[in-house]
Amino acid sequence: MDMNEKILLIACGALAREILALKAMNGWQHMELQCLPAQLHLRPDKIPDAVEAAVLEARDRYAQIFVVYADCGTGGLLQARCARLGVDMIAGPHCYSFFEGNARFAAHGEVTAFYLTDFLARQFDAFVWKPMGFDRHPELIDMIFGNYTTLVYLAQTEAPEIDAMAQDAAQRLGLAYERRFTGYGDLATAMTGLVSDKIGAA
Repeated sequence: MDMNEKILLIACGALAREILALKAMNGWQHMELQCLPAQLHLRPDKIPDAVEAAVLEARDRYAQIFVVYADCGTGGLLQARCARLGVDMIAGPHCYSFFEGNARFAAHGEVTAFYLTDFLARQFDAFVWKPMGFDRHPELIDMIFGNYTTLVYLAQTEAPEIDAMAQDAAQRLGLAYERRFTGYGDLATAMTGLVSDKIGAA
């Protein structure tokens, strides 16, 4: 495919399944995916530099680069970096928000909810339980989650096995459980917008 037609998606590894599913469902063969390690979420201060390095390495080979990260704990630094690099990124404070839809998520105004996506439900031990030390010091659970009341699982797919993992996570944290099916939310909207922009520019 000619480079004038190709779009590179530089994305968080936690979004790989969802992006690949949207590509396959819609036949978006002009989009290519490059994932950065999901573990960067444990050090969000490193995300802007990692994204910039990926953009600079790839920009001469693609007509457009789109960054599939929300702010993700960078305190606006990622958005500022993308603006300086001249690349767009998905809107929203984090993936919980854009999966549900940024407007709908903001309307909830929830301050005592802890969120999981499909990825985080599957990777709960690797990204929550062990990094927070709960496997070694269970007394930390109440110290860290004492002000939370509910674990909200924002489900991208209808998968009973992932639902069971999310319920188990809620039980282990001592939280009430709520499941909301979101599908791909504003992620699908953003990727569809890339296709529309490409058609409009043709």
